[in-house]
Amino acid sequence: MINAPGVSGDVDVAIAGARAGADVVRSMCGQRLDHIDKGAGDFATTADVEAERAILDVIGAARPDDAVLGEESGRRGAVDAGRQWLVDPLCGTLNYAVGTMLVAVNVALRDGAAAVADPFSGEVFFTDGATSWVRNAGSDARLTPTPATRLVDVNLDPPFPSAPGFRAVDLLSNPDFVEHFRPRVVSTTLALAWVAAGKRAAYVTDGGDLSRSVHFAAGIALCRAAGCTVTGVDGAPVGETGRGLVVAADDETHGLLMSMIRSRS
Repeated sequence: MINAPGVSGDVDVAIAGARAGADVVRSMCGQRLDHIDKGAGDFATTADVEAERAILDVIGAARPDDAVLGEESGRRGAVDAGRQWLVDPLCGTLNYAVGTMLVAVNVALRDGAAAVADPFSGEVFFTDGATSWVRNAGSDARLTPTPATRLVDVNLDPPFPSAPGFRAVDLLSNPDFVEHFRPRVVSTTLALAWVAAGKRAAYVTDGGDLSRSVHFAAGIALCRAAGCTVTGVDGAPVGETGRGLVVAADDETHGLLMSMIRSRS
C-alpha cells in the first residue's frame, strides 16, 4: 500500500466528515435508540441524527460558505452557493437498527471530492474525482474494479418506478442472470464502494435521478473515478434524464446486465 498523492483540500474534508460520522455510528451501535418516523415505512434513529451533526460540524468548520444537503436536516446555507455537500450519515438504517453491521457514511461535494466510510471495518473509500482509493490502518491503496467475484448487489427495496417494465428484483428470476452472476443484497450503498474496490462485480437499483441523491452521490463518484461503467437502468447517463443505476466493474459485465434488463423491459 502507498499513500494517495495530493490528498488535500476538499478530499480531506470529505474524509474527515465521513470519519466523524462513522465514529458516532460505531460508538452508538448496540445502544437503545429512539426511532424517528419519516413516513412510508422509513425511519431514522438518534444515531443518524448525531452522525449527521458531527459531519456538518466538520464541513461547517472547514467550508463555512458551502451549502449542505443532509438526509436528516435538509438544506443549509445560501440558496445561490456555488458548492453543495451531499450527506447521508447512515445508509442502511434498518440494518443498523437490528444489529446488522452493513452500513455506510456518505459525504460528497457535488461534482467533486467524495468519501464513503465503513464504520465497522475502518475502511474509508475516497476520490478527488480523478482517482479512487481506500484508506485503512493509515495506508492507502488504489481501487481496482474487477468482475472476478461475479457477485452482483441488487436493491430490492420498493418503490419500483420503472415497473411494470422493469424491477430490479426481476433479475433474480432471469436464467441468464443466474448463469452468469451470484446475487447479493446488503441494503446499503456500501455496495457501490465494493464495486469500485473489486469486492462486487456490479450493483443495480431502480429509481429516478440518483446523481444528486445523498444516498448515491458519493458511491457514484467513487465508481466513476475508479473506471467503472456507470449508467441508468435505461442505459442513459446517470442524471435528470436517466433512471436508476447500473454500476459494473467493466463494459462486458455492464453489457450483460443491460441485455437482461432490456429483455425484461
